[in-house]
Amino acid sequence: MDRAIFAAGCFWGVESKFKEVAGVTETTVGYTGGSTVEPSYEEVCNGDTGHAEAVEVIYDEEEVPYQELLDLFWECHNPTTLNREGPDVGRQYRSAIFYTSEEQKKLAQQSKEDLNNSVTYDDPIVTEIEEAGPFYEAEEYHQDYLDK
Repeated sequence: MDRAIFAAGCFWGVESKFKEVAGVTETTVGYTGGSTVEPSYEEVCNGDTGHAEAVEVIYDEEEVPYQELLDLFWECHNPTTLNREGPDVGRQYRSAIFYTSEEQKKLAQQSKEDLNNSVTYDDPIVTEIEEAGPFYEAEEYHQDYLDK
């Protein structure tokens, strides 16, 4: 199994999209990309932790290639709005790809470049691409939230 981490606004909707993909075996919502250890939802919402709401995706690369996950990531949000997705505003809602391997980094950078060179968006892509650090699982009530 492989692991990917994406941030694209509120993690509830993002998680629900990835759960639908054949080959994705597990999703977990949480926080990453910041400096606070074991942050709470309230701390992340205050915007002081540096963390983004994110989804950790465990997947079978033979069943669903990473590129397909990237394509879904780009489709499920607007990657041209800085620190915002819909009504949610703040750095915790930023668009980011947290790569877990050099191959993921290469594919993420190439897909961002390709999307910027396409006519899909009038504005430039602001998605951050950075190496994955610690991922902190969100509180239980956030897991599978839309299913509940």
